[in-house]
Amino acid sequence: MINEWFAQVYQHPLIDASDLQKIQEAHYPIQFKKGDFIFKKGEVSDGYLILQSGLMRSFAWDYNGDDITTDFFSDNEVVIDVLSLFQRIPSQENIQALTDCICWKIDYETFQELYHTIPGFSEWGRLWMTNRMFHFKQRMVEMVTLSAKDRYLQLLKEKPKWILQSPLKYIARYLGITDTSFSRIRKEMS
Repeated sequence: MINEWFAQVYQHPLIDASDLQKIQEAHYPIQFKKGDFIFKKGEVSDGYLILQSGLMRSFAWDYNGDDITTDFFSDNEVVIDVLSLFQRIPSQENIQALTDCICWKIDYETFQELYHTIPGFSEWGRLWMTNRMFHFKQRMVEMVTLSAKDRYLQLLKEKPKWILQSPLKYIARYLGITDTSFSRIRKEMS
C-alpha cells in the first residue's frame, strides 16, 4: 500500500502507481533523536532521506569557526547533500536533527538503479533539482536585495515551522545576521 505522504513527495505525472510502489519499497525507515548528526563534514553521502516528520538543518563552519545554518528540512522534504551524493566527494556540511525525526532512506546505488529504469523517476529528479536550483538562486539574490527584517518576515510567512521548532540562533545565522540583530528585529516587531 502506498503512503499518501510518500505519494506527495514523489508526485509527478509520469510516475504511475506501479512505479511509485517500487520507489516506496526502495526506501527503508530510519529515526533520529533531537541532536543526532545524520551526516558530518568529510563524509561521502551514501543516499538521501525523505523526512516524514521532524526538523533538520544543514550547516557549515565559516572561516572563524562559527556554525552557519545553510538550510532547513521539514516534513515531506528531501534531506540531501547534493554535491557529496552526486559528485561522490566528501561533504563540506553537516546535517543535524533539531527535533526527533522519522525518515525514509534510499541508498545511492538503489536510487541510481531506479533513476535509470523508471522514466518518471528520472523526470521527477530533474524537476526536483531544478526547483532546488531556483530556491538557492532566489535565496542568494534575496540575501543582497532584502533587508534582514524582510527576509525574516518572508521566512515567517513561508516556513513558520522552522521558526517554531528551531533555536533562534540557527534562524539568525540562516538569515545572515547576528543573534543580537535578530533579537532587535524581533523586539521591533512585537
